[in-house]
Amino acid sequence: MLPAPVSTLSPSTATGHPIRWGVIATGSIAARVVQDLTLLEDAILHAVSSRSEASVSAFARKFGFARAYADTDGALGYERLLADPAVDVVYIATPHAQHHVIALAALTAGKHVLCEKPITMNAAQARELAELAQERGLFLMEAVWTRFLPSFCRAIEILRAGEIGEPRWLQADLGFAPAFDPASRTWDPAAGGGALLDLAVYPLTWALGALGEPDSMLATGTLTPEGIDLHDALTLTYDSGAHAQVITSIGAACPSVVTIGGAGGWLRSSAPLFNPAELIVQPRRGTLRTERFEVVGNGFSYELREVTRCLQAGLTESPHMTPAESIMMMELLDEARRQMGLRYSSDPGTVPAFS
Repeated sequence: MLPAPVSTLSPSTATGHPIRWGVIATGSIAARVVQDLTLLEDAILHAVSSRSEASVSAFARKFGFARAYADTDGALGYERLLADPAVDVVYIATPHAQHHVIALAALTAGKHVLCEKPITMNAAQARELAELAQERGLFLMEAVWTRFLPSFCRAIEILRAGEIGEPRWLQADLGFAPAFDPASRTWDPAAGGGALLDLAVYPLTWALGALGEPDSMLATGTLTPEGIDLHDALTLTYDSGAHAQVITSIGAACPSVVTIGGAGGWLRSSAPLFNPAELIVQPRRGTLRTERFEVVGNGFSYELREVTRCLQAGLTESPHMTPAESIMMMELLDEARRQMGLRYSSDPGTVPAFS
């Protein structure tokens, strides 16, 4: 089970010296995260990069970045950003397939890294990043924002307190049905498209948080002619007898909730499970209750506060979201892909079997 909740501080509260941020990419997720970054009193929006001069200039003006770097004179925008000595930490918000090469370049340049999920395309790449960060004494964290939300932290607290007894069963699903668009990263195998890499981190985060690392896994999926996964079903099994069932889809809408059954009660999230506003709890003893939560901004400020706290304390990893946990997640996804026959061009010669 995951550690106890990380902090009761408001994520906007300054806790130490200012941190100078560089942001790589200017897409929709970057915009939402940067909106929350502006709420941190000790965050300095120093630099942003993109391939397009027009895109990066507009983004910099909108959010107040001091520097904007685009591809020019044979140098990529992110390379120019990484060469800026004033950048302390970079947030990488590019498509999945670019995470590894950019994070590797950032660590090589001496920058701390917060990288969007999935941290890489496979476990081998994730291990390489973790080893380099450790070698260089640099901070590395995967941006699994759900891990730091008040509702998720409260759910883990309820489970640790034994309110529903020993967790024995979990069911979680996350899915939607976007229109087919060959130009979208969602449908592009070269970009790591499909349901598994894009969505499974969230329900698996709940499963690992409630039940821990599984002892075995069975994965099935539906692959498209384009070479991506449309639907996936993962069954995690434990020597204790516990089970978790995880479903992800980009071909069907799902309730997008998680239910955890214990020896003496149950807990259910509201939708969407990656940012639930409510927890419904039927404890071992007592009556059914609903706990409600409000988040600061879009909800990303909690993970941003954790990165800031760690950097100000001189830590090279968060005790609440370690590189080892990211590697374990990628090993699970690797094994799911192996069982489904889903491969990407970035894979090593063989996808390692789950152990």
